[in-house]
Amino acid sequence: MSQEAEKIKKLVAFKKKLEKIVEELESELNEQQLMLETVNSILLEKGFKRAEIAKKPAEAEVTPVQEEPPAQPLQPSAESEKVISLKTVTGEALASLYVNEESLRVVLAEDKNFNINTPPFTQFFVERVLAKMQEKDSELARTGQLTTDKIFSYNIVQEDDRIREIAIKNFDNNRLRELKSSIRWTLEKMYEKTKD
Repeated sequence: MSQEAEKIKKLVAFKKKLEKIVEELESELNEQQLMLETVNSILLEKGFKRAEIAKKPAEAEVTPVQEEPPAQPLQPSAESEKVISLKTVTGEALASLYVNEESLRVVLAEDKNFNINTPPFTQFFVERVLAKMQEKDSELARTGQLTTDKIFSYNIVQEDDRIREIAIKNFDNNRLRELKSSIRWTLEKMYEKTKD
């Protein structure tokens, strides 16, 4: 039995090593896609201007889910905005992340039906990631370590039960890494459930 346990231990270690390699390769692929999309974005901008209704996203209310979608937020220039594509291991597009110094917009893939009631969206992503970050900042603001305008905030844009976009404000690089990882994992799990 101890030989079998040793084999399992080695397999688990090997699995972790493989997962790390896959994560690094996906990160590198995302960076390459980001550069390509940035070039495409600049070319589009130079070629023509798209008419858009511009408005900043609303701050998260006590209930973070908003029933009526707000107008599109202002689009920063291509130089200050990064675009990151989130995909499954098999290459299925999940979402595009639009990141600048002040905000993160998660625009979910149009061809996927990400329902707000599909686990682990609310139970994990909203309650254990977004709400926890907001609670931590609120506590820091209460003790005077953070100004209220710097508190982490989020807004979920829905069309009925379908999630369209998530707007996030006031995060640092560590939180951005955590958010990217959590968003990708959550959407991948949701996508797997919709395929079954």
